[in-house]
Amino acid sequence: MSSPEKINDNISIYQNAGSLAFGTDAYLLSAYIKRAAKSKGAELGAGSGVISLLLAARKKLSSITAFEIQENISAIAAKNVELNGFSEKIDVVCSDIRKISSEHNGLYDVVFSNPPYMRADSGKMPDNLADAASRHEIFGTIDDFAAAAYKLLRHGGTFNIVYTPSRLPALIHALKNARLEPKRMTLVYPTAEHVPCTVLVEAKKGGADDIFVTRPLIIYKDKSDFSDANYTDDMKYIYEHGDFDEYYKRP
Repeated sequence: MSSPEKINDNISIYQNAGSLAFGTDAYLLSAYIKRAAKSKGAELGAGSGVISLLLAARKKLSSITAFEIQENISAIAAKNVELNGFSEKIDVVCSDIRKISSEHNGLYDVVFSNPPYMRADSGKMPDNLADAASRHEIFGTIDDFAAAAYKLLRHGGTFNIVYTPSRLPALIHALKNARLEPKRMTLVYPTAEHVPCTVLVEAKKGGADDIFVTRPLIIYKDKSDFSDANYTDDMKYIYEHGDFDEYYKRP
């Protein structure tokens, strides 16, 4: 395990050696989740716990239960929670998301996840298990993540997820099959000249059959410069506020 690394919102995190580093997808998902200061949240596949930590630092949720199947990664997440002083706000639970204890059913207002987006039988599998599990569906498919979210959510609760656009049909199918109705979707583009690289979706347990597709989020102004200095105004807003502008939240 490496030394703690300072990231956004004055948070420091330990990461498992060889694992995927904290990246834009995790940060965007933490910003996409609407502030609900009195609500209980749950994370599926918490990894090092960075998304839960960002939400706790911004006081977006009152408490969070972070589920992670790998014992060594779960231990790192718990260490990160303690390191950043959120032991009373975040509870790390080592559990398979397909086998979460029924005592958690219906307890949460918000569930969120940055799940693996590649099928277990596709692409080259990394040698590092933590890295492989963050990319490939080793410990659960997108259908399993959606089914787990449905069980954990109260009626009217929301499931927020960041995923790959190339598997958007599988995501929508999984959500609807789990009786989670997609209500808000944002496609993320590196620049206006690129195809989308990421999709963010908010689905509602018990929601009606309609969806608000927001304006696209474009990260960089110019395709020749991928530095922070070249962020669009929308991306600058997200990094400055840890949140999306209001026009991404409602029609």
